[in-house]
Amino acid sequence: MLELLPPPPTDPLWDLTYEFGSDERAERLNLVLGVYRDHTGRTPVMAAVREAEIRLAERSESKEYRGLSGNTAFNRALLTLILGDGGPQGPAGRAAAVQTVAGSGALRLLADLICRTRPGATVWISDPAYVNHRPILEAAGLRVRTYGWRDAEGGFDAEGVLRDLAAAARDDVVLLQGCCHNPTGVDPDPEDWAALAERAARDGWVPFVDLAYHGLGDGLEADLRATRLLAERVPEMLVAVSCSKNFGLYSDRTGCAIVLGASERAVRHAETALQNAARTLYSMPPEHGAAVVTAILEDEGLRAAWRSELDVMRGRIEANRTSLAAHLGELGWEAQAASLARQRGMFSMLPLTPEEMLRLRRQYAIYGTTAGRINIAGIEAGRIPCLARGVAGVLAGR
Repeated sequence: MLELLPPPPTDPLWDLTYEFGSDERAERLNLVLGVYRDHTGRTPVMAAVREAEIRLAERSESKEYRGLSGNTAFNRALLTLILGDGGPQGPAGRAAAVQTVAGSGALRLLADLICRTRPGATVWISDPAYVNHRPILEAAGLRVRTYGWRDAEGGFDAEGVLRDLAAAARDDVVLLQGCCHNPTGVDPDPEDWAALAERAARDGWVPFVDLAYHGLGDGLEADLRATRLLAERVPEMLVAVSCSKNFGLYSDRTGCAIVLGASERAVRHAETALQNAARTLYSMPPEHGAAVVTAILEDEGLRAAWRSELDVMRGRIEANRTSLAAHLGELGWEAQAASLARQRGMFSMLPLTPEEMLRLRRQYAIYGTTAGRINIAGIEAGRIPCLARGVAGVLAGR
């Protein structure tokens, strides 16, 4: 059987990571994978997470199955965190959540839901998009089309996005990243989000919001504002939530899938459909990360500590981006520096072509994706001048 398997494509991000691992140059710099690193280059366990784990270990009595929806207390806490205290999960019962295997698992479960409820629907994703969006959607059997995202200056192309989405049919689904767009770091302004919400309500397409970096852009509440706006304006919405980045639970694979509907009945049917999809894919999600998040969000002290740590992480990311832009500007690349300075979140998009990213890797031992994405949250402060010099050197070679 295995001899008949044709050579499958490999994952481009992990290919680069393996290549970095075999690079023996001392100055090498890995900016490929999306993980937060502190000033020493480590990915630390957050203090609030460590304290929650200690408390859980002290009172742990059982490892019994949680059920197809996972940790229901976690689901309630995430609904309140994402949609707000007065959100649609309230008395009207317009929202429900199912715990998933991280944000990618939420994307896949919701993709399966779309395929079951709207066979033949098209899902629109941005161009460029998160590298795993298209594979996940297509693996679920969905058609994928793209809409533009950036303008010629590297900012958000509000007119172009609305123009492209004018072709979205009623009952199509439009995947939007709620904040800190991956890979570009370019986000819509509040008025642009309002225009997108108005267009969705008018044309009948369903927003599918991917939330993976809330709290790491402009602050937790600011980063959730667009998702909450959409929830207020549209009858139906899907949300995939990851706890990997803002809780530092990368290997614990913690996330949830949220559905909003026009009625409690519709939401309950969607929740059951998600449970059924989970049953066939992995039965039920792992408990540990969900228990940690629940302990943090339900305890006032731990929640405050977590928010404080999250603000420190966000401040470091923004300081790295500001420093990189400043160094690049000092080297004579002011326009490129200005574009970088406007970006938000863990990632930044370098103004380099795929061929130039290859040169950056080969000549300067700086690893980013072929498309130009770098993990701005993964740079040690002392290495930023080196990064700027490498980028400037590649730009000068045009």
